[in-house]
Amino acid sequence: MEKNKAVVVFSGGQDSTTCLFWALEHYDEVEAVTFDYNQRHNQEIQVAKEIADELKVKHHVLDMSLLSQLAPNALTRDEIEVKDGEDGGLPSTFVPGRNLLFLSFATILAKQVGAKHVITGVCETDFSGYPDCRDIFIKSMNVTLNLSMDDQFVVHTPLMWLDKAQTWELADQLNAFEYVREKTLTCYNGVRGDGCGECPACTLRRNGLEAYIGQKAGVNS
Repeated sequence: MEKNKAVVVFSGGQDSTTCLFWALEHYDEVEAVTFDYNQRHNQEIQVAKEIADELKVKHHVLDMSLLSQLAPNALTRDEIEVKDGEDGGLPSTFVPGRNLLFLSFATILAKQVGAKHVITGVCETDFSGYPDCRDIFIKSMNVTLNLSMDDQFVVHTPLMWLDKAQTWELADQLNAFEYVREKTLTCYNGVRGDGCGECPACTLRRNGLEAYIGQKAGVNS
């Protein structure tokens, strides 16, 4: 096993692309894995492939279509509206068990390719209430994965305690600000870059971007 090899859970969005740049800074060898679960916009997989190719990162795409059969939601069904949760409930974009399965398969892949580190872009600061983005879940999952395979993997979450403005700042520190802004796909409606500007993902991304630009302007003034 290579101590300096990592696998990044990679969707081609702002967060996972920032994590990919972070991994390239911290590890000698990096591979990326993208999951095809019949997501609403298949462009996500194409964007991930293009970014991995441009950054010269070995890229795996795994079939997880069973997830969309088990858990119909706004990310896998066009007829389900993308909307925030009501009365404290979860957004319609929540996919039950998604990160549980993604981390399981990413770590199995890591074992096969000789990597000890798995990186994911989950975040508890701007996490829409998704329970599988919480730090306590990641720590628990890390223990479970190690027990299940009798190994010592480390699941890293570089964005866990960052808000979206701080995530933009991290991308800037990694010299990837413009790349992330122009090349990634975060929008629930499948529009690259700054997106449609209306869906919850675009609103969160834009608010963070404007906050970071404002902070940076204040520092430089």
